Amino acid sequence: MGDEMTYDHQQLQDAAKRHLWMHFTRMGAYASHEIPVMVRGDGPWVWDSKGRRYLDGLSGLFVVQAGHGRRELAEAASRQAGELAYFPIWSYAHPNAIELSERLAGLAPGDLNRVFFTTGGGEAVETAWKLARQYFRATGQPGRYKVLSREIAYHGTTMGALSITGLPSIKEPFEPLVPGSVRVANTNFYRAPEHGDDPVAFGLWAARDIERRIQMEGPDTVAAVFLEPVQNAGGCFPPPPGYFAEVRRICDRYGVLLVSDEVICAFGRLGTWFGATRYGYQPDMITCAKGMTSGYSPLGALLVDDRLMEPFLDGTATFAHGFTFGGHPVSSAVALANLDLFENEDLVGGVASRSGAFRAVLEGLRDLPIVGDVRGDGFFYGIELVKDRATRASFDHEESERLLRGFLSGALFDAGLVCRADDRGDPVIQLAPPLICEQEHFDLIGEVLRSVLTEAVRRI
Repeated sequence: MGDEMTYDHQQLQDAAKRHLWMHFTRMGAYASHEIPVMVRGDGPWVWDSKGRRYLDGLSGLFVVQAGHGRRELAEAASRQAGELAYFPIWSYAHPNAIELSERLAGLAPGDLNRVFFTTGGGEAVETAWKLARQYFRATGQPGRYKVLSREIAYHGTTMGALSITGLPSIKEPFEPLVPGSVRVANTNFYRAPEHGDDPVAFGLWAARDIERRIQMEGPDTVAAVFLEPVQNAGGCFPPPPGYFAEVRRICDRYGVLLVSDEVICAFGRLGTWFGATRYGYQPDMITCAKGMTSGYSPLGALLVDDRLMEPFLDGTATFAHGFTFGGHPVSSAVALANLDLFENEDLVGGVASRSGAFRAVLEGLRDLPIVGDVRGDGFFYGIELVKDRATRASFDHEESERLLRGFLSGALFDAGLVCRADDRGDPVIQLAPPLICEQEHFDLIGEVLRSVLTEAVRRI
């Protein structure tokens, strides 16, 4: 790693507590506790300001696909900053944005050949809803403005993306939100309200809940359905067999656009370039971000089917939408270098070949009475925690609070594992390690989880 910087731990603590407003964080929790300050990374490892090493079992935030400390990506950013640090793509272009859009179009399924750059995933979701609205207005269907999305699903924090999000607790402080966003069933088979003994029947039931809702709202009012290939919030819900084929049929029947929200699931996370490819469905749009640059610079994108671009190719038509830093030259250079690295090291193929080994380690924890379900795909898994495995009884709010925030989050971190203990839905532990991880890293994850969850059982 070369020369390492040194940090004054206490100085960082004092400054952070005075000035830094951390995202999605209970700031009051640090009145009597230190803030973890991460200062360095190398491969799947990160170090804090005290010099302690941790396995990054969440890839930062489902982001650092290629691992930390990749000089190739840092050097790509440096070269581009020295040549053209910034220029907008508002009525102009630059070579990196052009080349990256071409490469993304080549990797995307079907005719998703148009790329609208953003700086992150929430902006990509916002862009998709706005485009759907304007597309239907331009094609003589101005009444189509509503969107459907699944219960408990997270799609971002901008006002539009938050409206699409299905998590009441993070929406309530900001209401009223954008009208026209409607919830449908998710694909949590472990807690299926119907057909809990038949994943195929359950998948059809969940897909047809989308059709039922389209009919209830009025097909001529619905613009799009937003779905993640594997739903993140709630703890990694994969699609049941046949689910997406039925969703595609329903969307086609009613003229509704299918948006695949792949902010997490794209760029190798599921062992394919895009999650839609993993599950064999063709979306009309894909939102992506995170792994596109492995987190080395902010960048997101909306990939769009050619036909949705057609109304904007004639005369004075304009999609009146954009971002100052969308398609940033430095971020685009990093993304191109990241794609080169993916191809040279076959990171996508590596996930496909090693995901079974990762899953096997997590499945091995099912003997613990607190482990109710292990679910996910690729390098993206959730472990649902239960109070009673036989009845699948979950923890109530106070119990979950004590278990997750009172014990598990801190204990896992202290044991050297960065992961997510989450209760947006039922309590889960989420894992999404960098795509470079191998058996030794899976084994370490398993060892830490077994030790900490065994202690959690004693505390219940």
